Amino acid sequence: MRDIYLEDIPLDEARARLLNAANPQPLPGESVPLSEALGRVTAEPIFAAISSPHYHSSAMDGYAVQAQATTGATETRPLRLALGTQAQPVNTGDPLPAGTNAVIMIEDVQQVADDAIEIRAPVVPYQHVRLMGEDMVATELVLPANHRIRPVDLGAMAGCGHAQASVRRRPRVIIIPTGSELIAPTERPAPGQIVEYNSLMLRAQVIESGGAADVTAIVPDDRDRLRTAIQAALAEQPDLLLVLSGSSAGSRDFTASIVRELGELLVHGVAVRPGHPVIIGAIGSVPLIGVPGYPVSAALTGELFVQPLLARWLGLDATVEDQPRTQAITTRKLTSPTGDDDFVRVTLARVGERLLAAPLNRGAGVITSLVRADGLALILRFSEGVDAGQAVEVRLYHSLRTIERTVAVVGSHDPMIDLLAQFLAVRYPGDRLTSAGVGSVGGLVALRRQEAHIAGSHLLDTETGEYNFSYVAKYLPGIAVRLITFAHREQGFYVQPGNPHGVHNFGDLPRVRFVNRQRGAGTRVLLDYELGQRGIAPESIAGYEREENTHLAVAAAVASGMADCGMGVRSGALALGLEFVAIGWERYDLVIPHAHLDHPGVQHVIALLDDAEFRAALGAQPGYDTRETGTIQLDT
Repeated sequence: MRDIYLEDIPLDEARARLLNAANPQPLPGESVPLSEALGRVTAEPIFAAISSPHYHSSAMDGYAVQAQATTGATETRPLRLALGTQAQPVNTGDPLPAGTNAVIMIEDVQQVADDAIEIRAPVVPYQHVRLMGEDMVATELVLPANHRIRPVDLGAMAGCGHAQASVRRRPRVIIIPTGSELIAPTERPAPGQIVEYNSLMLRAQVIESGGAADVTAIVPDDRDRLRTAIQAALAEQPDLLLVLSGSSAGSRDFTASIVRELGELLVHGVAVRPGHPVIIGAIGSVPLIGVPGYPVSAALTGELFVQPLLARWLGLDATVEDQPRTQAITTRKLTSPTGDDDFVRVTLARVGERLLAAPLNRGAGVITSLVRADGLALILRFSEGVDAGQAVEVRLYHSLRTIERTVAVVGSHDPMIDLLAQFLAVRYPGDRLTSAGVGSVGGLVALRRQEAHIAGSHLLDTETGEYNFSYVAKYLPGIAVRLITFAHREQGFYVQPGNPHGVHNFGDLPRVRFVNRQRGAGTRVLLDYELGQRGIAPESIAGYEREENTHLAVAAAVASGMADCGMGVRSGALALGLEFVAIGWERYDLVIPHAHLDHPGVQHVIALLDDAEFRAALGAQPGYDTRETGTIQLDT
């Protein structure tokens, strides 16, 4: 039977239904050794069992004395004290001998005989003495209940007489991945098969939040087998059950009907994007969440529903546990479904005085957006989106310090920018480089709008044969820039192994299916120039209008059979196992406005271009020539 959404429930209401079903009272405590307590949450307050220190102790190496006996000592009239009676040697941490109440540091003492010392200044009572209970007094509160234990807390508990700690039991979650097309990460997928990794993400989210998670075997798309798997999981008495995939309205999505049959279906469809087809139900006392199958939707479901619920069970305020937030300026317009809370993953970088948020690819299946995201921006329901230049609130995944040290590179895509990013991270720990392929012209426009630190460009001036100079003058008028060569790259055609369609030059393109780069890309400029030189009309090439934003996307289109030929750099062909038909070399430069030259990360990028090890690694890549890498071509 084909299932349908019950309704589009607002996020707050869906959360309320989940919490009502889950009865999120803090879980009972269990006693664990301090060696196993790090990161756990205290189930009850910790009071000092003993004082710390539990005796008066010396705070210095020296001599314990009765302070009154030192009265009158001066530089000109030193006072002699008898060892063993008036002064007794002590080390740091030693108990104060009976009859003493102060310590003279060994540096302030001169031994004048085997049985006597001289001092040249008096001491006051309890000078250089740690009094009993100075740190903690027996019965004093050391840690409150519902406190996540830190390394320093372990020391405090041990110091006040505890060897064990009462901590909240870890909430136990059972995760059931479903789908006949899914295979384990240890297997190599065939066409139509998908590696199942959502359970890895959700399990990690559970563990990160302080819970424990077990993952079952993958259950195929069979209603009876899924029902059996859910019942078997319930028999183990988990606190929460997650069923991965099977939550949409498709004919093979059985979760909602099984929950309705075995218990109560509370939610099927939440007004959020991504993650719309979330299921929330309860079977007996166990809450169940049906998690959408797309990875971005699955991860967001974990953040919005699973992790806050676990925080409640651990006695933590879910709002306190949230990541810090900040305001950032969007670099492009974002439209949003009017009835949904729209969550958009963004990369962040400070360019000049502004903290900029660049939206990542919003496809629900784009796993790389999860990896690259610096934060999560929320576009509220009924707002219809935000315009470029508008401020949005971003929940941070990284510290602001990390973001402040980020170098934003946009423009023409080059796979070896990733190599530069790797060298930057290793050679200058704490620095980070993010990149986005928007085409060479797009990169220059981003610099003009102050939306990036560096742009990659390989724009050929068809009149002069020079690269980039005229385009920099056109798109960055009045802006002082430095143009530094990254490398010379080999351009060519991507074709299937064996070149079955016999593509050897531009004249062969009208008889094959082509995949193009986007307008403004340097590769597109070169293509249009070469077609014009040969009098080949673009409309005569099937697929000329199909655009991709990166060399690797073009290569993937050819490798998948969606196109017979595409144009890009040699490294793209190697990455996808394609044959490469070389057509020539080009110069790829980095364009850096002078305004960003004092940015430490930008300085480090420039330094790497002259680094022998980086140049050797770049030059070792097929299709790259480093003879001019690091050369300043223009400095206005």
